Amino acid sequence: MVQIVVFVICSLITLGAALAVVTSKNLFHSALFLVLSFVGVAALYVLLEAPFLAAVQILVYVGAIAVLIVFAIMLTRRLMAKDLVQRNTQWGWSALGAVLFFVALGLILLQVNWPVVEAAVPEETISILGQDLMGTYLVPFEVASVLLLVALVGSIIIARERE
Repeated sequence: MVQIVVFVICSLITLGAALAVVTSKNLFHSALFLVLSFVGVAALYVLLEAPFLAAVQILVYVGAIAVLIVFAIMLTRRLMAKDLVQRNTQWGWSALGAVLFFVALGLILLQVNWPVVEAAVPEETISILGQDLMGTYLVPFEVASVLLLVALVGSIIIARERE
C-alpha cells in the first residue's frame, strides 16, 4: 500500500513537472521543471527496483543534459530577455496533435492484454547490463556518447562571445 502511494506521488510530481515544462512562459523555469521531471523518473526507477538505471538517470540526464540546457539558456542573453515572446503561433495545432496522439496511445494501451508474472530480479543485473553494453549494444552506446559530445561542443560554440 505504501509503495502505491509513493508511486502515485512520484508520478504526479513527474507529470506535473513535465506539464510545467511545456506551459511555463519562462524558458529558464522550463529547464528547472525539466530537471524535476528527470528526478521524478529516477524515483520511479527506484520503485521498479532498478537502482542502476536511477543512478544513470540522475548522472546523465540531470547531471549532464539538464545542466547543459540550463547553462546554454543562461549564457544566451537573448533567450533571457523579458520582452522576448517565447510562444509559437502554432501552439493550438501542436496541442491538438498531442491530445490526439495521447488518445491514440491510450486506446492502444487499453486494448493490449498485459500478462502479469511474478519474477525475481536476477542477482547479477549490473554485470549482465555491462556485458550487453560492451557487447551487443556497443555501437549504439558509443553513438550516444558521441552525440552527447557534439551537443556539448555545440552549446559551447553557441554560448561563446562573438567578436
